[in-house]
Amino acid sequence: MTRWFALQPADADFLTSAPHVFRYQKHYDASPAQVWESLQSDESLSAWGSTVGSLTWTSPRPFGVGTTREVGTGPTRVREHFYSWDEGSGYAFYVTEANVPIFRRFAEDYRIEPEGSGTRFTWLVAIEPVGALRWPFKLLAPTVKAGFGRMAADGERYFATR
Repeated sequence: MTRWFALQPADADFLTSAPHVFRYQKHYDASPAQVWESLQSDESLSAWGSTVGSLTWTSPRPFGVGTTREVGTGPTRVREHFYSWDEGSGYAFYVTEANVPIFRRFAEDYRIEPEGSGTRFTWLVAIEPVGALRWPFKLLAPTVKAGFGRMAADGERYFATR
């Protein structure tokens, strides 16, 4: 049985005030409607590549503020609560629980907007590690940022083949 560790809630302010904020911008060769459809599909990010290994929406449709899901990347699993849902243009969530005790707070924000014949995808990841991991995380932050960056690149490849 999986042991879960509770995280503190986060909001939009945390996306700029967190100790570690990683920002990614990519151009996807798909319309904003296609990217949005993918983001809220049953597979969502797990369809884009191998970075997200599992994704399960745990709330019924239609999705919106209050929606929940569980996501797995490698051995790490998190439970997410959506506090912002802008139909057709983006959403944001914070992690409520993780199966590893390394985060105090964790939030993400996804934005899509038209860009030429495709879509500009902007993704923010905001992390506050637990106190004991604050210094080691600071040293590992470039590696962590590169790891998260794979997901944005997965999306680029995914939409290029559609």
